[in-house]
Amino acid sequence: MIRGNIGTSAWAVLEVALSKILHITPGTMTVIMGFIVLSGALIMRERIGWGTLANILSIGPWEDFMLARVPSVTNNWPVQYGMLLLAILLMGLASAIYIGVDAGAGPRDSMMLAIKRTTGMSLRLARGIIEVTVVTIGFLLGGPAGIGTLIYALLVGPSVQWGFKLFHVQPHGPEAEIPQAPED
Repeated sequence: MIRGNIGTSAWAVLEVALSKILHITPGTMTVIMGFIVLSGALIMRERIGWGTLANILSIGPWEDFMLARVPSVTNNWPVQYGMLLLAILLMGLASAIYIGVDAGAGPRDSMMLAIKRTTGMSLRLARGIIEVTVVTIGFLLGGPAGIGTLIYALLVGPSVQWGFKLFHVQPHGPEAEIPQAPED
């Protein structure tokens, strides 16, 4: 999606902006941001697992690896929009798969799930609010926002929700009732 040059994901807008400010690679900033977001999800008492840490520690290095190898696409709107839409679809499906195996959601999805659990709002709305907030901050810091960023921010929540439906994933099933201690 980054190499499509029509705007990155909301998180990449922020992470690229911060990586330029801090003089580090976008992948390194992705790892740092993962730990920051995870801290927020933990404060909201979201459950994590080995997959949460694997997500944080693997996405950034892969991002830097691919950015060094995938050429940029410009002046080819069908390919650029195809890259964007495919990325959004894959993000939704991947989120549903790794959340569905119950290894722990990644930090951004953990935050989305914590907001859903604590407020009762839909996954689509929770993710949408997160994405719009992040892209606004990233844009104000000089990140690479574009029409693709807006499209991503609006479609990633429905994509994740669709992936959950497709794979029958229940992010937070009904909580078991906790027995109350008898009163004296």
